[in-house]
Amino acid sequence: MLSQREHQGVCKLLSLVMSETESPTYREEDYRFLHSMLMEKKVHLLFKIHERLKCFERQSCIPVMKQAAFTALELVEELKKQNSRDEVKELCALFSKPHFKNLLQVHDTVAQKDFEPSLAPVPDDALDEEEDSVKIVSLVKTKEPLGATIKKDKSTGAIVVARIMRGGAADKSGLIHEGDELKEVNGVPLEYKKPKEILPLLARSQSEIKFKIVPGSFTEDLPSDKIKLFVQALFDYSPLEDPTVPCKDAAMAFKRGDVLQIVNMDDDTWWQARSAGNDDSRAGLIPSKQLQERRFMLQRPKPLFKPQRPRPADEGGVSSSEEGPDYAAITGIHIPGLRRSFRLSRKSSRTKNVSWFWRWSTEVHGVLCPHTYREVVPSLREAKDKHRLVILIGPSGVGVNELKRRLVISDPDRYGISVPYTTREKKGQEREGVDYHFVSVHKFEEDILNHRLIEYGSYRGHYYGTSLDSVHRVMVTGKMCLMDVHPSKIKFIDASKFKPHVVFVKPPNIEELRLTRRRVKFLCDKGDPNQVRTFTEENFQDMIDLAETMEIQYGHLFDKIIINGDVTTAFKELKEDLEKLAEPGIQWVPAEWSRPTLKKTQRSCGHLTGLF
Repeated sequence: MLSQREHQGVCKLLSLVMSETESPTYREEDYRFLHSMLMEKKVHLLFKIHERLKCFERQSCIPVMKQAAFTALELVEELKKQNSRDEVKELCALFSKPHFKNLLQVHDTVAQKDFEPSLAPVPDDALDEEEDSVKIVSLVKTKEPLGATIKKDKSTGAIVVARIMRGGAADKSGLIHEGDELKEVNGVPLEYKKPKEILPLLARSQSEIKFKIVPGSFTEDLPSDKIKLFVQALFDYSPLEDPTVPCKDAAMAFKRGDVLQIVNMDDDTWWQARSAGNDDSRAGLIPSKQLQERRFMLQRPKPLFKPQRPRPADEGGVSSSEEGPDYAAITGIHIPGLRRSFRLSRKSSRTKNVSWFWRWSTEVHGVLCPHTYREVVPSLREAKDKHRLVILIGPSGVGVNELKRRLVISDPDRYGISVPYTTREKKGQEREGVDYHFVSVHKFEEDILNHRLIEYGSYRGHYYGTSLDSVHRVMVTGKMCLMDVHPSKIKFIDASKFKPHVVFVKPPNIEELRLTRRRVKFLCDKGDPNQVRTFTEENFQDMIDLAETMEIQYGHLFDKIIINGDVTTAFKELKEDLEKLAEPGIQWVPAEWSRPTLKKTQRSCGHLTGLF
């Protein structure tokens, strides 16, 4: 029990508080509220508990140190370095005795143990659930937003806290929760006010903001540092351009390729996220997967819904020879393996591939589900690790081969190109293993059956393809292997082994294409009377259409998108990206690479795994 003196001190304190509230500066409503609260029996019990704990604190013993055994060992080591006097030897012998060591260990165990009393949990029936409680919360105002959004309850008309942003001032205080009803802000009642009328009240606050709050029912979420879901954004987002965002100040902007940490997914339309690696920052609102998918479908992407453009019956198209452009004849520099295979024939790209993409999109698969975020995990790249496989993708004529050529010329010791396989006969000055790997039809078909080819096809009665062995030959030399394949073939590459880094080379708008490609010439089929051709308006439109279709269908596989308007600028951007890729450190890779066996199961169950 409290002493008579302590009890009188508490009563004197309560009387002083009540006398202060009788001042004319206080409203009668506030006085009655405070009087009823201080006269509660629970308040007096809390005072008694507080005084009892303070008394225990004054009587408790505090150990001088908690690591006495370790300190004794350090002392012995220091004493051994001193002169070998008898007193030093005796002290070292005393510290080395088992009984003394055990004594110090027992001391440390007791010193590190917490003997503070623990309060029993409050019984569920101890509080009256029907009784409204009010709390006063004061937050220090800084330049950063409070990190909370408000809304008006449609049924009651009350102003309630809609969401708490992780990492913000409101979240760090732990005093404001979602569902709390705001009664006053800095003494101003909020009854009959709209949310937009409350914002000026917050802006006028100087050093602190005081809220009168009626707590709502809430469930404790996992701490933000316990949630480790990272995603890579597959689209650009700016809150300033989004009229549907609940609060532009509470939202965060990001670019395609940025890695975000998702800290809250309770809202079906707006998630909370922060930039990866910045755990101390305030979380911001971003569109959820469901919301962004609905937006995508309402936009109705052009390549998926427009009809196929009619083509002249006698259109010859633009094509390349079966070996592709002869860069040795153009530049005087021969790069092994830098030849286009059958799949990159410009004629087939223009007259077959584009229409096939349209038919595949609309007739077979219908409207594709867009990809908004891709789950990723951190992967540590060490200096001794092999380089990742680099896959360049783009429509015919966009300049993929030119970028590969410039990379190899700029640093032949770092970049290499896989040599394609073919079943045709060797021609002219061609060399085995340099221009092509020449194999028999039987060997090529055997490799097809054994899944040793990443891609393959036939052209003029001969097989052409890219083998996994040719990729291995480049990578074992310590070089970064460059490939250009159709995006549908990426799924045949062992991701856990090669860790492919996919770069999509995209054409600029058609106005820039006219400026940069109008005078560009390229080689055609030997049977074509016009050996050299220039791009036409039809070629430009086909290039843009095919690029848009590729991005819609396979954009979730692209790690980097480069717009090749000016080839010098595009080459510089590509080389900087690959140099960064080769540096040791943390790199973000798709989550399914680390759990390929669970990929199908978890995706079918709706878990946040892989692409979503």
